[in-house]
Amino acid sequence: MALNPQNEAEAFLAIADDFRLGELPTEQGHPLTADLSNWAQADFAEGFRRFQRLDVAALRMVEAQVPRIQSLAAVVAATFSAGQRVFIAGCGATGRLALTVETLCREGLLPEAYQDRVIGFMAGGDAALIRSLEGFEDRVDYGQRQLDDLGFVDGDLMIGVTEGGETPFVIAATEHALSLGHQPAWFCYCNPDASLKVVAERSRRILENPRIECLPLITGPMALAGSTRLQATTVQLAALLLAMEHAADPAAIPQAAQSLREAIDQLDYTAMQPLTQAEFQAIQQKDPVLYTTQSYGLTVLTDTTERAPTFSQYAFENTQSPEQAASLCYLSIESAANSQAAWAHLLRRAPRTLEWPEVQTVAGVSFFYGYDVSERAKTHRLQKTDRENMCIGIDNTKSGIELSFASQALPFSLPPSVIVRNLALKVLLNSHSTLLMGRLGRFEGNLMTWVRPSNNKLIDRAIRYIRLLCERRGLPMPSYEHTCRTLFEVRASMSADAAIVLETLKALGEQSEI
Repeated sequence: MALNPQNEAEAFLAIADDFRLGELPTEQGHPLTADLSNWAQADFAEGFRRFQRLDVAALRMVEAQVPRIQSLAAVVAATFSAGQRVFIAGCGATGRLALTVETLCREGLLPEAYQDRVIGFMAGGDAALIRSLEGFEDRVDYGQRQLDDLGFVDGDLMIGVTEGGETPFVIAATEHALSLGHQPAWFCYCNPDASLKVVAERSRRILENPRIECLPLITGPMALAGSTRLQATTVQLAALLLAMEHAADPAAIPQAAQSLREAIDQLDYTAMQPLTQAEFQAIQQKDPVLYTTQSYGLTVLTDTTERAPTFSQYAFENTQSPEQAASLCYLSIESAANSQAAWAHLLRRAPRTLEWPEVQTVAGVSFFYGYDVSERAKTHRLQKTDRENMCIGIDNTKSGIELSFASQALPFSLPPSVIVRNLALKVLLNSHSTLLMGRLGRFEGNLMTWVRPSNNKLIDRAIRYIRLLCERRGLPMPSYEHTCRTLFEVRASMSADAAIVLETLKALGEQSEI
């Protein structure tokens, strides 16, 4: 039976000390983007330029950690040589990262003999790739159970990936891997050890474990406060892809990391402005947006899926839930005739879903195939919205990648490297979608105001941002506890696409006037 708002608030406050993460750099906004919402409204070009500066600076951290990446590459090579597998665990954005690494390995990043030896998995299974599953990242038991279902054995290598360095699911999966084998595990994160050890006991425990090899990629604050889908996952994806591609020759990693950073530095982010404006106009006119691609489905999903929890957008609709509101955008693999064919093309394997009785209705294979991203997506989107789709095509060209829409084409010249092209598209889409949401008024400065508090970390984030906005507006500063209780009261009566931070702020303001 569902808890009432008061009970939910008290249940969170009982564990809140384990999720008060405001001191972590990745939860903060970068000074270079303090005016990001203003640029989104009046100067897209400056917003894109600031994004590029932060992305390039973050990729310098990859270069700084080349020795550690080389060490990881050597361990990956030894694991393959021993006939074992490499498992990569993530959650949310890092879960999509894990699946992206696995898929690119299957598409040729690794020699054919090793392509099935990389197993990426995320909290909630493959279904979480396309829609965030609320609360899964907080479930320690799910991390352990998913690893068991995947058949991890002694001699396999575990790489836990968490942007913040404190995700319970990833930590649980990593520690469980240690209990199943003798090989040390690796742990990749983006906050300083000293901060993590103070903020979260679970982080201190794993960082001080002598059987954990650490790969810290300290990015500092994000372009949008707390939005670790941006610079944090960019550097983590880069590091893991470099380790995989060059497992047989770690000496090649320094030059590859430098070439990647130089390619991103030479991109013209501002060329994305016409697309951002066009998608904004489509949304304003209530026209559905459909991204179409043959080569970059997971990279597109990595960006578009995160719009729902970060900006309280409607999540991708499932054809098995006809009552569900249409999302602002969707994905179509036009060469695929049906959902099964589309997902086989995207994942290069059969889906890995959770057929556990308690979660099967949202994470099982039947529901998963209801996310029909085949060529039929155009039809079911038309039926749901009764309006023509604005199609945004993304695919390879001889000289790079090209984004096309209406009668326009945006070509980007890039080397043929799989890593460079996927990372370049990721950063372009990240900056595009963030500025698009800024034009829609979904953040203030570089502070999320429409974040959906769907797990413990996001609940804490919403509470912190509400209190910060109270300070900025000159309102009496409510206690953390009172803000939490008000948040849950407000959330109980709000729709999925509402601005809960702003509505809670309004409720607190009304209380202060009584």
